[in-house]
Amino acid sequence: MQTLFNKFFSKKNKQTLPYCVDIHSHLIPGIDDGSKTIKESIALIKQLKSFGFKKLITTPHIMEHKYPNSPSIILAGLDNLREELKSQNINIEVDAASEYYLDEYFLKHLQKKDLLTFGDNYILFEMSYSLKPINLEQIINDIKTAGYKPVLAHPERYLFMHKDFDIYKKLKKEGVFFQVNLNSFSGYYSKPVQKIAEKIMQEGWIDFIGSDTHKMSHLESFSKNINSTVLEKIFKKNKILNDTLI
Repeated sequence: MQTLFNKFFSKKNKQTLPYCVDIHSHLIPGIDDGSKTIKESIALIKQLKSFGFKKLITTPHIMEHKYPNSPSIILAGLDNLREELKSQNINIEVDAASEYYLDEYFLKHLQKKDLLTFGDNYILFEMSYSLKPINLEQIINDIKTAGYKPVLAHPERYLFMHKDFDIYKKLKKEGVFFQVNLNSFSGYYSKPVQKIAEKIMQEGWIDFIGSDTHKMSHLESFSKNINSTVLEKIFKKNKILNDTLI
């Protein structure tokens, strides 16, 4: 860990990302609350590439009541995006998984094992910000029993968990990986979210870092975090798995 720190946080590499894979973004145009057009998608990808990313695993929402996407919709969008990148000679690897909302659609497709994963069968999931799912522990057990590895998207943003920090500890004990948004550390979402992100970091519970890119303002904030000391602190305290996905 100290060698990694020395390599990437020397004066020479002060503004260089210490990892090259992003695992959370919304770059396929027109299918969720992320990029609206292929032009916007390309602009976002160019900016991410300029930060030093070599691989992007984009993760459109699948949320039955709001974004009723499917693997076929997402993969078709990915193909179109890759074609446009190729036509513009933009050399960056782009793959796709999904950010699954814990609803009936997810549970139905979990039973069928018909889910979009990344890396070693990781599943990125989210839930209500305000209310804990009644059967959360059972769902996590079902995910693992089905052979998937559960990754909780931006755990620092769930307000119901702010009131009971022991929930974070319980989830880690149950084998849940945490993907924290880098922008959380600058107060982009709120000061309470920033406080919890820092607490998770100090516990050493961050497994993945995500940009959660939806629009250019996210990347403007992301750029500021790259040039702050936050990444240095994260890599000192946590074992970050992003680059195991290269």
